[in-house]
Amino acid sequence: MKLYAIRAVLSGPAILIAVPLLYFRYHTLKYFFDEEGVSMSWGILFRQEINLTYARIQDIHISSGFLQRWLGLADIKIQTASGSAGAEMTLEGLLEFADVRDFLYSRMRGLQAPTEVPDDDVTALLGEIAADLKGARLALEGRSDV
Repeated sequence: MKLYAIRAVLSGPAILIAVPLLYFRYHTLKYFFDEEGVSMSWGILFRQEINLTYARIQDIHISSGFLQRWLGLADIKIQTASGSAGAEMTLEGLLEFADVRDFLYSRMRGLQAPTEVPDDDVTALLGEIAADLKGARLALEGRSDV
């Protein structure tokens, strides 16, 4: 709440608009972490909600401005492969930002980990790939001589 209060005061003449907006954002902002993913919701009149599954998460960034560093806070920006340049979700003003980031990385990597394949199958598959590549190389070498 301190961060939102400081932002409202620093907004200057817009403080009359900023105080209620930031107050309601602070009191309605909720994060949920479950087995499937993370969701975020906020708003009173216009309720907004973002749901991300752990499998969709591509990258996680921590950012912290001057005021946030002074208060020991940081934002976690979660990016997906949605095609937008910005973050899909921003977890704002967290105290334990390193722990949350590590939790998200572990869940993200846990869902995207490759399954184990028996060694015999891997050896056979690699042999097929090598034979295909050798055939393609010989075909390309034969064409370059023409």
